[in-house]
Amino acid sequence: MKILFTCLSNGWGGLEMYTLTILLQLKKNNFDVSLLTIKNSQISIEAKNENIKTHEINSARGLIPFTIYQISLLLKKENYEIIHSHSSKDLWLIVPAMKLIQSKSSLHFTKHVASGIDKKDFLHNWLYKRINRVFAISKMIEKNLIDTTSIPSEKIFLLYNGIDTQKFNPDKINRNIIRNEFNIADNEILIGMIGRISQGKGHEEFIKSAEILLNKYTNLKFMIVGHASIGEEEYYKRIKSLASSLVFNEKIIFTGLRKDTPEIFSALDIFVFPSHDESFGLTLAEGMSMQVPNVCTRASGVLEIATDNETSLLFEKGNAEDLADKVSKLIDSPSLRITLGLNSRKRVMQLFDLENYTHQLINHYKETIVK
Repeated sequence: MKILFTCLSNGWGGLEMYTLTILLQLKKNNFDVSLLTIKNSQISIEAKNENIKTHEINSARGLIPFTIYQISLLLKKENYEIIHSHSSKDLWLIVPAMKLIQSKSSLHFTKHVASGIDKKDFLHNWLYKRINRVFAISKMIEKNLIDTTSIPSEKIFLLYNGIDTQKFNPDKINRNIIRNEFNIADNEILIGMIGRISQGKGHEEFIKSAEILLNKYTNLKFMIVGHASIGEEEYYKRIKSLASSLVFNEKIIFTGLRKDTPEIFSALDIFVFPSHDESFGLTLAEGMSMQVPNVCTRASGVLEIATDNETSLLFEKGNAEDLADKVSKLIDSPSLRITLGLNSRKRVMQLFDLENYTHQLINHYKETIVK
């Protein structure tokens, strides 16, 4: 089966990382996979490093008719059986390119991010009519698709993101690799958050809760893992400045962008996921797979992954005091940490395993291929 993924993005966040993860899964299953992306984008660089066949365009903006023509030549030459787009803006280039050459390829689209815009106008209807199947990564996204588009419900399928539970396996990783790198003592409790440093991800509450907790406990350290989103460098500076202003600022570690996420999780005693609004919460599920006890926001997409007092402790969005209170409960109860960690991994294994996701995706592809 010949498959083209499209991800015309300059960013490097959960959407882009997950797109690459699934490409590698399909390649591992002996499918002929390629990626269409933006020249010199991070996903293009990472895909090439993984020996994924990559086709680049200069930009998803600008000379749109030329770009559509350029893509149509690629589609005609390669004659893909499956085209799978991971961003709705890609469809404005892919669908016209397919129409131009009367492509019979099966078109799939994964909706990763909710939209507040009504998309039931003539142009959107024309665009979505060409799609064979749409995958919603959560029930929240599924409802959003039904509410904001005219895509028939029989074309919409709930397909939760999958986690590589072998890669994110606490039994396979030495907890001390990262702790030694950052001089974390054995008796220190390391509390961390992982993700792009962007507004709405909860960094301010995390730092404010750290201040509250450091006034109560002496054996804590905090770790912020991630880099600034494109265009949010000033916000990143503001977050670092907020941390620097604290009396206990030496207790807060900024690591920058890291690729060794499983090792980071392994080093943590408590994981915090304070994001205000998530379609799914991939990083949360990864942390749960690593059996790390967690405190997370009581927010829509999160509630499909985490269960309060069973896998996680939930706190009210944006409330640093409530966050500190929930983290404090975990600090005070090692047995609760163990229970939540075990339950977390069990839930991910049951509902969000990557191998199961891949099997479902391949079946969708097979069911829609034009014979």
